[in-house]
Amino acid sequence: MLIPSIDLMGGKIVQLVQGEKKKLEFDNFDYWIDRFSKYPIVQLIDLDAARGTGDNRAIVKRIVGRLNCQVGGGIRDIATARELLDLGAQKVIIGSALLTEGRINREYARTLSDELPAAALMFALDSRGGKVAIDGWRTETAITAFDMIRELQSFCETFLYTHIDTEGLMGGIPMDTVQAICRATIRHLVVAGGITAQQEIDRLDAMGIDAVVGMALYSGKILG
Repeated sequence: MLIPSIDLMGGKIVQLVQGEKKKLEFDNFDYWIDRFSKYPIVQLIDLDAARGTGDNRAIVKRIVGRLNCQVGGGIRDIATARELLDLGAQKVIIGSALLTEGRINREYARTLSDELPAAALMFALDSRGGKVAIDGWRTETAITAFDMIRELQSFCETFLYTHIDTEGLMGGIPMDTVQAICRATIRHLVVAGGITAQQEIDRLDAMGIDAVVGMALYSGKILG
């Protein structure tokens, strides 16, 4: 399944290359909301909240009121997760909050699992150079996606794996890496990071993996 991505920064929809360089920017929200309304779910990320530089909560509220969304970016406590679910988010994406002082926080993952609906929990595995990056991908850790899976898959229904090295480059996602991640978990897997062609989406779908697509949709490479 193709999942369109809406990334928010500074009150606009943006597309970044590897989470850093801004490549595209839009403020015609209604156009993209209408265009993505045919999809079962859309990924909505508040990049400012992820980086701790502000938030786009009013826009998030507007979009989740019109689209089924899995929402991420700066969700670091249960109250925020509950608020987003109450606003209409179908799922919340938790990433940085799962790591505390360089270690995987199983206790917090367990608390999330106890306090929130299982179907609403997605744990993010954002990987650069084989290591998990947090805080809007600005802080690298010594932990791998496989470490996260091994420690946390008891507490969520879905993992979101993002291959930062290829994000926004329009060169495809490395299938060998995706296959290794898929083999490592019994949970549902969603992947992102440079997915560019319908053939990739079809191949992932055949593996039972959903594909988050951003740059290829906004640039017209994939006609969604």
